[in-house]
Amino acid sequence: MNNLGTFVKRIRDIMRNDAGVNGDAQRIEQIAWILFLKIYYAKEKNIWECSDEEDYESIIPPECQWEEWADDKKDGNAMTGDTLLNFVNNTLFPTLKNLNIDSSTPMKKSIVKTVFEDANNYMKDGVLLRQVINTIDDLKFDDYDEIHAFGEIYESILRELQSAGSSGEFYTPRAVTDFMAKMIRPKIGEQMADFACGTGGFLTSWLSQLKKDKNSTGKNLNAVNSSIYGIEKKQFPYILCVTNMLLNDVDVPRIYHDNALSKNVLDYSDDDKFDVILMNPPYGGNEKADIKGNFPADLASSETADLFMSVIMYRLKENGRAAVIIPDGFLFGTDNAKVAIKKKLLSEFNLHTVIRMPHSVFAPYTSITTNILFFDNTKPTEETWFYRLDMPEGYKNFSKTKPMKLEHFEPAITWWDNREDISIDGFDKAKKYSVQELIDRNYNIDLCGYPHEEEEILPPKELIQQYQEKRASLNADIDNILAQITEILGIDLTEED
Repeated sequence: MNNLGTFVKRIRDIMRNDAGVNGDAQRIEQIAWILFLKIYYAKEKNIWECSDEEDYESIIPPECQWEEWADDKKDGNAMTGDTLLNFVNNTLFPTLKNLNIDSSTPMKKSIVKTVFEDANNYMKDGVLLRQVINTIDDLKFDDYDEIHAFGEIYESILRELQSAGSSGEFYTPRAVTDFMAKMIRPKIGEQMADFACGTGGFLTSWLSQLKKDKNSTGKNLNAVNSSIYGIEKKQFPYILCVTNMLLNDVDVPRIYHDNALSKNVLDYSDDDKFDVILMNPPYGGNEKADIKGNFPADLASSETADLFMSVIMYRLKENGRAAVIIPDGFLFGTDNAKVAIKKKLLSEFNLHTVIRMPHSVFAPYTSITTNILFFDNTKPTEETWFYRLDMPEGYKNFSKTKPMKLEHFEPAITWWDNREDISIDGFDKAKKYSVQELIDRNYNIDLCGYPHEEEEILPPKELIQQYQEKRASLNADIDNILAQITEILGIDLTEED
């Protein structure tokens, strides 16, 4: 386990020889369900059965428990080949997919069925499957400390897994999640949510921040570990997130495999709201008409990130706080839905800070430039600070080998509590705007941006996407200027000659 890259590479290399596994996406999904069962078994045997719970009984039938079919005791009797393949396909999966659960089933047991509902065994070679299982079985969790130690490095394995293919949308750099959790200033007793939680990055950063509180011991520690709520639409990151929470001492992870956009936002009650919301909503996607029907007509954007912004506003408690990552397109967009969403945000919530992040934060997954909106449900916005976080000295781009670090946020952290206008070479780096100034811009809040961005060589698809964003930004500026001119001249362009 000293070399995580070698660990993951070894498993991927084995599966590359299996005709049933097509590409890295399926390979890492295959790893996910095996790793989940290994860790779940370790939690059962080393913690839950040894805890104060009386007569703990696994929801997994004996013949499907890890030690019965997966653990290789090196006596020559471990299942392999067609025997193993037949067991996994015709016993293990059907059994776990059809576990008998009801409303009284504890969540730490019911998650087994949820994890396997949409999971698949892609491998067709039982000998190769045995080799993969043995590699994962070599991870030894003989006590709590070893499980906890593995939790510390699990995120590194997530990075290795996800950099293998096209699954980068599930991973927000730890530096970003840590910064957002730090600046939101968690309090013990608060409930925090992420409605597109991916592998659980925001959840773990929230937990880590809370556990720094000197009072996070005893009963308070239970409150800390039960303070998170997550929803994830896709099966693969859902499995990784549940596993991640188990490793972070969350024995009853309130993580749901669902689509957070599938409920009408007008149906949310106070019981559905949270003290804190930390999110990086999926962006760039389009939703179907039936999903858009869950939103008031003026907020029914076709863009996923816009819809999540509405969900966040409808599910944030009174006096609650939120930090949300949003692409540049949300700031400068002046189409009807984006204007309506920003109008609601400014008129009903206090958007107090916008942090402009440098390009390539999400490299190598996407080149889209993003921002962090910090707002609370205390009062309408009166003024908003914009702060541009510049690329650290010595960096032209972030990358897999040179990722963003929490220390790179230090200038923003220092500025946060001692805010002042900052101008460099005639360009605003930090500036406060009144809400009326933002309204007068037709809600185009693309402010304190990057004046001297260097041209990047990008893949064709990302290059086209970048140009589309720049064109949209220019169009928004032109529309805003034309609106001001026509207003000054008293011209109504909607009138016919």
